[in-house]
Amino acid sequence: MGYGLIERSLYVGASKVHPIYQNKNQFCWVSSVSEKRKVGLRRKAVGVKPVVAAISENFVKALVQPEKPAAAKFKVRGVVTVRNKNKEDLTETLVKHFDAFTDKIVGRNVVLELISSSEIDPKTKAGKKSKPAALKDWSEKSNLKTERVHYVTEFTVDSNFGNPGAITITNKHQKEFFLESITIEGFPSGPLHFPCNSWVQSNKDHPAKRIFFSNQPYLPHETPAGLRALREEELKDLRGDGQGVRKLSDRVYDFDVYNDLGNPDRGIDFARLTLGGQKIPFPRRCRTGRLPTDTDMNAESRVEKPHPTYVPRDEQFEETKRNTFSNGRLQGVLHNLLPSLMANISANNHDFRSFSDIDSLYSEGLLLKLGLEDEVLKKLPLPKVVDMIQESSQGDLLKYNTPKILSKDRFAWLRDDEFARQVIAGVNPVTIERLQVFPPVSKLDPEIYGPQESALKEEHILGHLNGMTVQQALDANKLYIVDHHDIYLPFIDRINALDGRKTYATRTVFFLSPLGTLKPIAIELSLPQAGGPSSRSKRRVVTPPVDATTSWMWQLAKAHVCSNDAGVHQLVNHWLRTHASMEPFILSAHRQLSAMHPIFKLLDPHMRYTLQINAQARQTLINADGVIEACFTPGRYCMEMSAAAYKKFWRFDLEGLPADLIRRGMAVPDPTQPHGLKLLIEDYPYASDGLMIWSAIENWVRTYVTHYYPDSAQICNDRELQAWYAESINVGHADLRHEAWWPTLATPEDLASILTTIIWLASAQHAALNFGQYPYGGYVPNRPPLVRRLLPEEGDPEYKNFLADPQKYFLSSMPSLLQATKYMAVVDALSTHSPDEEYIGERNQPSIWTGDTEIVEEFYGFAAEIRRVEKEIEKKNSDPTLRNRCGAGVLPYELLAPSSEPGVTCRGVPNSVSI
Repeated sequence: MGYGLIERSLYVGASKVHPIYQNKNQFCWVSSVSEKRKVGLRRKAVGVKPVVAAISENFVKALVQPEKPAAAKFKVRGVVTVRNKNKEDLTETLVKHFDAFTDKIVGRNVVLELISSSEIDPKTKAGKKSKPAALKDWSEKSNLKTERVHYVTEFTVDSNFGNPGAITITNKHQKEFFLESITIEGFPSGPLHFPCNSWVQSNKDHPAKRIFFSNQPYLPHETPAGLRALREEELKDLRGDGQGVRKLSDRVYDFDVYNDLGNPDRGIDFARLTLGGQKIPFPRRCRTGRLPTDTDMNAESRVEKPHPTYVPRDEQFEETKRNTFSNGRLQGVLHNLLPSLMANISANNHDFRSFSDIDSLYSEGLLLKLGLEDEVLKKLPLPKVVDMIQESSQGDLLKYNTPKILSKDRFAWLRDDEFARQVIAGVNPVTIERLQVFPPVSKLDPEIYGPQESALKEEHILGHLNGMTVQQALDANKLYIVDHHDIYLPFIDRINALDGRKTYATRTVFFLSPLGTLKPIAIELSLPQAGGPSSRSKRRVVTPPVDATTSWMWQLAKAHVCSNDAGVHQLVNHWLRTHASMEPFILSAHRQLSAMHPIFKLLDPHMRYTLQINAQARQTLINADGVIEACFTPGRYCMEMSAAAYKKFWRFDLEGLPADLIRRGMAVPDPTQPHGLKLLIEDYPYASDGLMIWSAIENWVRTYVTHYYPDSAQICNDRELQAWYAESINVGHADLRHEAWWPTLATPEDLASILTTIIWLASAQHAALNFGQYPYGGYVPNRPPLVRRLLPEEGDPEYKNFLADPQKYFLSSMPSLLQATKYMAVVDALSTHSPDEEYIGERNQPSIWTGDTEIVEEFYGFAAEIRRVEKEIEKKNSDPTLRNRCGAGVLPYELLAPSSEPGVTCRGVPNSVSI
C-alpha cells in the first residue's frame, strides 16, 4: 500500500517544501535531496524502479505501520416518532398495507443517515456520514392505531464522528408520512433532539433526500463546517426556481400577485382586477403557478372546492384542524342550502318578517323555521343531506348557537351605550380615534371628491357635551370619532348601483362621559352628489332621538354605521392588516431563514397555518361571488376597497399597538405609566388588555434577540436575517418598498421592534379582530354586514311605508334570510377554535424546540407572564368601576384572554393567524 501511494506521488523539486500526506490535519513534509536518494536506494534493493518523487522514511513507516489505530466503530440508537392519521380512506389504507408488505419482504424502507456537524469527510469535503440505517420495525407497527408510533433504528458511526447536526431521510415507501421528531441516544453528550414536524414524501415523488437539523440554533456564520452546505441546499430547495405548476406535495415558497380572485371564463361579471402592482398595490401571496385562464392571460385559472389549492405541504392543515374546519364548512353548506331551497319554494320568505323570525334560528332551527317537513326533504334530490339531518338530534345540526351578545340582555343591541361600548370592546376596537378638529375634515382629493369639510356643525352636538363648548370638549379629550368617510366615499356610487345594496360614507361622533363610557351624539351620512367634484356632496346628520319617528331613524343610521364598520373590519383591519400583510413575511422566512436560525425558531409557531387559511380564503371567501362579496355591503368591490386602504393607510411602522394607539390619538407617551403610555379612555378594554400582552411579547422578544445579537455588527453581518427582511419588503410588499417609513434593521433594538410587531399582529391583534365575529355578529341586527335601503326622506314614496310600519322597513333594510344565514354560518366557522390550537405562551414540544437551555427557561418565564395577564383580565372583568366590561347585561371583554377551550368561546389568543 505504501509503495502504491509513493508511485502516485507528485514530483517534488529539490528546492521546495511540499505537503504530500494529511492525517487529522497533521502534514508530513519532504524537502532534501538526500532523503530522495535514500528512498531510491531502498527501491533498488527490492527491485522496484525508482520514482521521481521523494518521501521521508518516517512517512513510509506511518503507511505500513500506522502509529494510530483505526477509529473504532460503535452503534447509536435512533427513536423516530411518526404521527398517524386518525382516519384513512380506502386508498390510503391499501397503500399503507402495501408499504408494510414490501418493507417486510422486499426491504423497501425508510432510510436515514446521520451527518456530523463538525467532522469533515476528506473525500467529500462535507460532514461525515454514518452508514445508512433503515427503520427496523415499520412492518410490525404498521397496524398500530395510536396517535404516535415510535420506530427504532441503529446507526453505525466512527468514534471520531463528533455530534450529529443533521439527518437525511429517504422514504422508499409509496405513501408520505408525518415525521414529528427524532431522538438520537448513545453519544457522550447525551440525547440529541431533532424536532421535524414535517411531511416526508415518497422518493418516487421527490427523489432528493429530506434534510432535518438538530434543535441547536446557529447564526449563519456560526454554522459548523459539516452543516454549511446542507444549510444552503435546504434553503435552495424551499425557494424553488419560480417555474411550473406546483404539486400539492411540493415544499416551495414563492411570491405572486392576487390574480386568482376572479374567473373571467365564467363571464365578465366574474372577472376581477389584479391586486398587486403599480396600478393597484397589495401584498403578495403564495405562488401556485397555475396556468392562465382562457379569457385573460393575466388571470390565473382557479381551483374550486372541493379540490384543494396549493400551499407548501407543511403549511396544510393537520388532520384535527382540517376536520374542525370541514365540519364548520359542512354546517355552512347546510345553512346556505336550505334558505336557497326555501327561497325557491316561497318568495315570501326572502326577508325576516319579525325579530322573532331571527330568534327562531337559535330556538327552533331552520327545519321548523322554514317549514320543511320530512316528506318535503325526501322529495329533494339531496339524499346525503337528508341522511345527515335525520341522523342529527332532531335537526340540531341546523340550529345556530345563541350569540353571546344575546346571552345577558336580548335587547342590549338596541341601546346607545352598547352601540358605543362595542366601539372599544367589540369585534372592531381599532378604528375609533380621538377627534382633534371639529368639524372633521376629509383627506380625499377635493379635485375628485369635492369639498373636504363635513356637514357636522356645532349645533348638532352642543346639547350633548355636559355643558361644555365644543372647543372645551376637544381640549379635554372628550370627543371621539369612528370615521368611515374616506374609505367608502370613492366607492359609494358603484356600490349603490348594485342590486340590493345601499350605503353611505359615515362618520360617528362620541362623547366620553364622566363615568368613562361613550355615548354617540351624531351620525353623518354622506353620498356623492351627481354632477362631479364641483358639486357639494349630499350629506345628512342624524342625532339622538326625541320621539318615535326619530328613534327609528336613529336605529337605521346606526345600522348603516355598523354596516360600514363591518366592511372596514373585515376587509381592512382583519384581512389586510393581519392575514394579507403577514403572508410576505412568512414566505420570506421560509425562503431565507434556515430552520437552524434562531429567528426562524422564534417565528415558527407564529406562522402556523396562515398560508393555508389565506389560500382557502382566496378560494371561497374573498373571491368573485364568494362569501365576502355576497354578504358585505361593498359586494364586488370588497377587495378593491381593501387594496385602497393598503395604498392610503397601511404602514408597518405604525402596526404595533403603542404606535397605533398614538396614531389614533387614543394614548399619549407617558414614561410614568407601566407600558409607557397613558390611555385617554382609561377603560378601553382592547387597549388595556392589549398593552399587557404587547409588553409580555416585547420583553420576551428583547431577551431572545439580545441573547443572540449582543451588538449591531451581528445584525448587519447576518446575511440570512438581512435577506429575510429585505425580501419581505422588496418582493412581498414590493408596491410600497420605496416608502420612507419602513423601519431599518441595523441594531438589536430594530430587530426586537420588528419581531414584536409581527408576533403581535399574528397573535393578539388577529385574535381581537377574529374570535368575536359570531358572538357579536351572529345576531345580524346588532351588526348587519350589509344594508339594503337608505334612510327614507320626507316626500319620498317610501316615507309613508316607513311611518306605517317602521319595524318592517328596518327588517327589509337588513340582509335577507339567505344572506343572513350564509353570513352567520361563515362567521360561526371563523370564530371557532380548533382542538389542536396552540395559544400564546404555548409551543409544540416546549422543552426541545430549541437546544438552547437558557432560552427554554426564558420561554417558560414568558408563559408564566401570559398566565399572569390572564388572571389580571379576569380581575378587571369583575371590577364594577370598569363599566365597559362589567355591569348589568354587559359582556366581559375576553377577546384577549390568552387561553380558550375549543369552539366558539369569544376568547383565546392563538399563536398565529390560523383561521
